[in-house]
Amino acid sequence: MAPTIARTVVDRPAAEGFAYATDPARFHEWQQGLIEGHLDQPGPGEVGTKCVTTRRIGGANRVFTSEFTHIDAPRTWGVRGIDGPVRATVDVTVEPLTETSSRLTIAVDFDGHGIGKLLVPLIVRRQAQKEMPANVEALKRRVEAQQPEHPA
Repeated sequence: MAPTIARTVVDRPAAEGFAYATDPARFHEWQQGLIEGHLDQPGPGEVGTKCVTTRRIGGANRVFTSEFTHIDAPRTWGVRGIDGPVRATVDVTVEPLTETSSRLTIAVDFDGHGIGKLLVPLIVRRQAQKEMPANVEALKRRVEAQQPEHPA
């Protein structure tokens, strides 16, 4: 099945939109159901870095681990889930439109393992299609609300 794709234009340079959208510590600010996120090591992420997120699902907190599959800041970034019954593959693309605006595109797809093979087509894909437009609009509001970066 095709991934769920959501796009928005933000009134910020590509580097600012990219930095915000790909920072696991900020995921909870714009993703529904996400409680916390962090990298498994200090410093900037690179291919192979693990991203650990906690989501509220069915009244319980569930921890998921993803691995960076690619990163080309400030243009593209991707992760794939490596544990749990439902494993997401997420790709973020940021295209500069002008010096002060950019288009953010987020594509998410799912792979089911065990019970996840039933959950993905019955629940998970529908939930993602419902949540993604609201998530990218929340992302847009958060990115645009940040103070612009000014060179020193």
